Formats: sequence, structure tokens, C-alpha cells
Amino acid sequence: MSDTTASAPRGLSLGPAAPWIFAIILVVILPFIFTDRSTTTIMNQIAITVVFALSYNMLLGQGGMLSFGHAVYMGLGGFFVMHIMNRIEMYGWFIPLPLLPLFAGIFGMAFAALFGTFSVRRAGTAFAMISLGIGELIAASSIIIVAFFGGEEGISGDRTMGPNIFGVEWLTPGEVYWVITGWMLLSALLMYLFSRTPAGRMANAVRDNPERAQFLGYNEARVRYISFCAAGFFAGVAGGLFAINYEILGEENLNLVTSGTILLVTFLGGAGFFFGPIVGAIVFTLLQTVLSLHTNLWQLYAGVLFVTTVMFFPQGIAGLLAMHIAPWKLGRFPSLLAPYLKTLIPGLIGLLGLCAFIEILHHAKHSAIGDDQMTLFWTSFSSHDALPWVISGGLAIAGILLARKAAPDMVEAYSNAATLEQTR
Repeated sequence: MSDTTASAPRGLSLGPAAPWIFAIILVVILPFIFTDRSTTTIMNQIAITVVFALSYNMLLGQGGMLSFGHAVYMGLGGFFVMHIMNRIEMYGWFIPLPLLPLFAGIFGMAFAALFGTFSVRRAGTAFAMISLGIGELIAASSIIIVAFFGGEEGISGDRTMGPNIFGVEWLTPGEVYWVITGWMLLSALLMYLFSRTPAGRMANAVRDNPERAQFLGYNEARVRYISFCAAGFFAGVAGGLFAINYEILGEENLNLVTSGTILLVTFLGGAGFFFGPIVGAIVFTLLQTVLSLHTNLWQLYAGVLFVTTVMFFPQGIAGLLAMHIAPWKLGRFPSLLAPYLKTLIPGLIGLLGLCAFIEILHHAKHSAIGDDQMTLFWTSFSSHDALPWVISGGLAIAGILLARKAAPDMVEAYSNAATLEQTR
């Protein structure tokens, strides 16, 4: 009795369940905070990208398989759901809308199982080239096989023609939001649980040391095949959610551009961390939707951000955040605030000045004749005047030089804060 009493927990600890509870609460309250349709559409797009990026991370981050054709399984799942939606409208099939992503996942997994029989036999560059060939093959077939893909016009459907669930007709993005985010949470949880299974652990082992895994008796091709099929299933789920949200698909949903975009998203967030693709999906979607409303050069900024991340932060944004776990646990994080502010504030000013200089240059070169007025940072001025060029250029040069001067002190402060034994 005394041992039982002594070992009883003194308080309730959520432990690993805490992030999932926080995610559920966040998903529930966001629609009540942001009530306009455009914001709800952006949140739906973020949720779809999260599922797609997490499925890609099952290949790249967990299995070490660099794929240039992962959009194939998303696109095939989306096209299959679109055909089901059309059959529901024509023949009155009783299939509730929330179940459609399941059919998309099964369809995507079926083709992943087919293509994986020969593609996962090779790793590294050979696998990447095979995936590229498959992606280009399916993208070209989408123009030829009109009966399934709809040709150059694609295929569209109407999600409102299905059976109503509790009176919900799926007319607005707000109604579809609950289906998309529900599948996002379920898919993320299942992918996380898969990463904890023996198959997921062996995928990590094959990624890190395939020779040793084979020496222990594991077939590395079979391990990659399991992860490949699972990734195809969740990519198909993402495609089904895309079809439900946008009600139209085309060749661009399964070509190389889409596969390259999800590669960028995963690398940007951090392929070595489970939550990395989630961060990357949020950042990239906001760049694509919010920033594109204010500038036509958002792709340039996204490309620079990606190159900077690969060069200086190869573990992505998630890795950058994870670097500060040790200083936080050691109680030394407050000592980093002053060096960080001395470096990041001038760096931010220099970055904004550089962006302003680029925007002024773009407007001056591409604006119509006689249209020299532009608005930048809530200020209207003429892009042909010398003063905006001088101010933006001066801020860029001064901010970057000051940040570069303070950077060694910031690096030294982080090294001292992250070291277990501080030198006296």
C-alpha cells in the first residue's frame, strides 16, 4: 500500500498528447476568430498543404527518398474523387462528402503500390530520376487520356450534390473547413503513429545506414516500399481534400511544378522533424496567398528564402527552433535576447530596405508610361525620384553591415548558452 501511494502521480501530465490537444483547440477556435470567406479559404489551403507535405516527409525525412513525382499520387486521388462526385450527381450514389478523401487515399496508395514495385528497388539519385520519369509520364498522359483526366481543361465537379449530413449542404468554405481540418488532424496523427511503428523506425535505419539494416536481416527495398505506399495513401487524401475544396483539377495538379513546390515546402520547414513540414506549409501558403496580394515578386522572395534556408539552415525552420531547446532547458535563453536583438533588428531593417529597393526597381522598369506613382509600406511616392532609391539603398547597406558586425557576438552568445558546462 505504501509503495502504491508513493508511486501515484501528484498531478495530471498531458505529455505527448499536449501538442495534439493544442492543435484541436486551435482548429476549433480559428473559424470563430477569422470569419471572412477569404481567410477560411486560406486556412483550408494550409490544411491541405500540411497533409501533402507530411506525406512527402514520409519519403524524404523518414525514408531518405528524394522524389520528384510525389504530386502524381495527390493528383490521381483528386481526379478519382472528382469522378465519384460526378457519379453522385448523375446516379444519386449515397456517399457522404467526408468519406471521399478515404477513397482518394486508397486510389493513391494503389498506384503507389504499382509504381513502387520497381522504383524503390533503387535509392538515391536513381530513385529520384525514376520518380521524375513517372511524374512526367503521368503529366503527359493527363493530356492524352481525356476520359479520366479531362485533357487540357481538366475535370470539375459539384460537392453540393451529395447527401447532406445533419443539414450541412457544403456550400461555403466554412462548412468544408471542418471536413478538411478533421482529415488533417486524423492524417497527421496516423502519420505520426506510423513513424513510431517498427516499419517507421526501420525506414529511419534504412535512410541512415542501409548496409547495417540489411546486415540485421531487413530488406531495405521492402522497408522503402511500405513507406512509399503509406506516403501515397496520404498524398491521395490530400488530393481528395483539394478536389473537395476547389472542385476542379487539371494537369498542373500532378506535374513537376507541384512536386517541386512540395519539396520546397518540406525543406523550408525542416525535413528532419515531424512538425517541420507543418511549419513549412504554413509559411509557404501565407507567402503564396497573403504576400502575393501585395507584390508580384513573391516567388522571388520565396526562392531567396528557400536558398537561404538550404545554405545556412539546412534543417529548416523547425531545426532553427529546435536549436534553442537546450538554452531554454538550461535557463540561459534570456542571455540570448540582447545579442539577438542587436543582430536581428538591423538585419530586418536591411532586409526591408533591400526589398523596397527591388520593388522600386521593378516598378520603374515595368510600369506603364506616365505611371510613376507607387505605394510601398503605406507610403505613396514616385519611383522615378532619387530620394526613395537613396533611402531604400542606404537602409539596406547600413542594416546589413550592422547585422554582419554583430553576428559574431550572437554566435558566441548562443554557443555559451547551449554548452552544458559554461567556462568561468
